[in-house]
Amino acid sequence: MEDMLFYDRIQFAFTITFHYLFPQLTMGLSLLIVYYKGKFLYNKIEMYNDAAKFWMKIFALNFAMGVVTGIPMEFQFGTNWAKFSELTGGIIGQTLAMEGMFSFFLESSFLGLFIFGEKLLGHKLHFVTGFLVFLGSWASGYLIIATHSWMQHPVGFEILENGKFVLTNFGALFSNPWLLPSYFHNQLASLVTASFVMAAIGAFYLLNDKHHDFGKLFVKTGVIFGFVASVFVAVPTGDLAAKNVVKYQPATFAAMEGIFETEEGGSEIVLIGQPNIVEKKLDNKIAVPNILSFLTYQKWDAQIKGLNEFDESVHPTNIPGLYYAYHIMVGLGTIFIGLLFFAIVQLLRKKLYKTKWILYSLVFLLPFPYIANTMGWYTAELGRQPWLVFNLLRTSAGASPTVSAGNTLFTLLGFVGLYLLLGLLFLILAGKIINKGPQLVKH
Repeated sequence: MEDMLFYDRIQFAFTITFHYLFPQLTMGLSLLIVYYKGKFLYNKIEMYNDAAKFWMKIFALNFAMGVVTGIPMEFQFGTNWAKFSELTGGIIGQTLAMEGMFSFFLESSFLGLFIFGEKLLGHKLHFVTGFLVFLGSWASGYLIIATHSWMQHPVGFEILENGKFVLTNFGALFSNPWLLPSYFHNQLASLVTASFVMAAIGAFYLLNDKHHDFGKLFVKTGVIFGFVASVFVAVPTGDLAAKNVVKYQPATFAAMEGIFETEEGGSEIVLIGQPNIVEKKLDNKIAVPNILSFLTYQKWDAQIKGLNEFDESVHPTNIPGLYYAYHIMVGLGTIFIGLLFFAIVQLLRKKLYKTKWILYSLVFLLPFPYIANTMGWYTAELGRQPWLVFNLLRTSAGASPTVSAGNTLFTLLGFVGLYLLLGLLFLILAGKIINKGPQLVKH
């Protein structure tokens, strides 16, 4: 049973991690495309329109990869997690079906019109199609995170005698206190990814002295949007999301921050340290006293419960993994804010495009927002374990009892091979689009 559960979890973790590489760019990029198209309508400068069409090519490629890699996850609810689907399908089926029927079809339908319909529609209706693509992509994120939020903090339900969860209050799904902080945190994080990708490609053009005007435009847009989004990812959305964990999953928060023992007189914030599960402490830690208490409760001496206050049966399953995922996410976010702040300063001084260390840093950091986003999701998912539905349905009770570990391992290896080929194909196609660059239409 343990082997079967392990492979079920590994397979879903691999497929969803690979899948989310693509939506996190499309959600953020859709907003930037609407921004460029809106700028074109406002000032009639053709370069903004060409920039919007260039980035829509990148968007379309990512969207296609997201669809291809997202479909297998839907099937895994029936193959690997049949018991979970049977027990909770009456609730999570609502939001997942809405995401597929409304958001996905809205996004995919108007994506085709945006790519191919500019001459037919005219610029104003073309802008509307771009806006509807943005609306569809962000609505899709909202409905997925509504599902995730219910699993983290279940509301508006009752459990029947046969163990099935049934929805008693549909509105509760969308007034869940967990939902909005998580949603805006996620969407702004996706905007960080899109901004860094845009700025990195712009910096690449400038460093290679090609598509110079577009390079400057992309760097400027990416730096400005990226800085604003990075700050808002931290405060208020990240702060509000963390306070939800403190309120509803206190043992998870203690593990995230590495608090093994309740500290009197205020809790320190750990900058560096390694969890030692055997001795229940952090090794080699560097910490700042009382900061965590202030950030959490706005009181320097507020007490935060340590893991010692909770029964070990409700401790997160993988405390080191949770701790490292959280700290990697926070550490990278801090680096993003710092670098983009210097970039903003140089932009205001009109020296950004000549400051090579910033341009090289933007190119080098291109993969790291993807890592930060992934670590954010790992924090959420590892923090909820050992539960599928927090405090109500354990992960071990949601797996399919009739699918063997061997079958799951075999299909996992197949996914790894197939996704490596898909990833290589994506990089080749994206590389060709980037190398060709935006095409400035002359009138």
